[in-house]
Amino acid sequence: MKALSIRNLKKVYADGLVALKGIDLDVEEGDFFALLGPNGAGKSTTIGIISSLVNSSSGDVRIFDVDLKRNKQLAKSYIGLVPQEVNFNQFETARNIVMNQAGYYGMPRKQALQQTERCLKLMHLWDQRDTVSRRLSGGMKRRVMIARAMVHQPKLLILDEPTAGVDIEIRRSMWETMKQVNEQGTTIILTTHYLEEAESLCRNIAIINQGAIVEDTDMQSLLARLNEEHFICDVKSPLHKIAAIPGYKIELLNAMQISVSVPKSLGLNQLFQGLSEQQIEVVSLKNGSNRLEQLFLDLINADKKVS
Repeated sequence: MKALSIRNLKKVYADGLVALKGIDLDVEEGDFFALLGPNGAGKSTTIGIISSLVNSSSGDVRIFDVDLKRNKQLAKSYIGLVPQEVNFNQFETARNIVMNQAGYYGMPRKQALQQTERCLKLMHLWDQRDTVSRRLSGGMKRRVMIARAMVHQPKLLILDEPTAGVDIEIRRSMWETMKQVNEQGTTIILTTHYLEEAESLCRNIAIINQGAIVEDTDMQSLLARLNEEHFICDVKSPLHKIAAIPGYKIELLNAMQISVSVPKSLGLNQLFQGLSEQQIEVVSLKNGSNRLEQLFLDLINADKKVS
């Protein structure tokens, strides 16, 4: 079954701004799906329509085969939304914020208490359950919003920039939690500007630009289209200069590091041979840039040229 099915979805605002040009999109049940695009591309409008916060101009949305227009209440009950902005009462405790959401869905008090405890523990917030939320860190507030979105056990969880402004350590902790949630059967749609999140977490991806879907594929296939990869090489001895190696783009970053762009057609063997001929010994190698970010920029730039 499809967790989400969108057909010919359009949104035109009163001032004539076209936010969506008739997009089609499918997300399979159990997927971890990335919806990416630059600012103003239509991501937030799409999520707003799916979550019933924005009215579409035309088109159809089905959530687990429930028509959003015909049975909005049931369709909405399948969704948990984590918005970009913190939008809860900052003078409430973390526990009350999550409990109140359970009450919004008509959950009996005993079940609401159990679910609140489960979600706060899952998000590593149980020790902070009685802390007034304005005293929580930014990362903890984000986790409260995820716990709140999950308290009614939604089948589809939408994460709209869930780690914006959160430091890398907390981000990686949240990634692990979201992987666990997905592995337990919850379908997740993620929007993010941290493209390494999408590459690390998501199996399928759609890229939206200027109100249209410009790419809709699986992550592995998209990354396979990358023509070259970028690496940072740590060298054993200090360098002051480095000679060109045909086919590779090489830059001396500092005395102990070089940056290399490696075409897929060449690979690494010829690179290491060329470095060895210059008596340069590489002691470690790591990815120098996010592969998805490069592809994303290439797709957006290609779409601009077409339009």
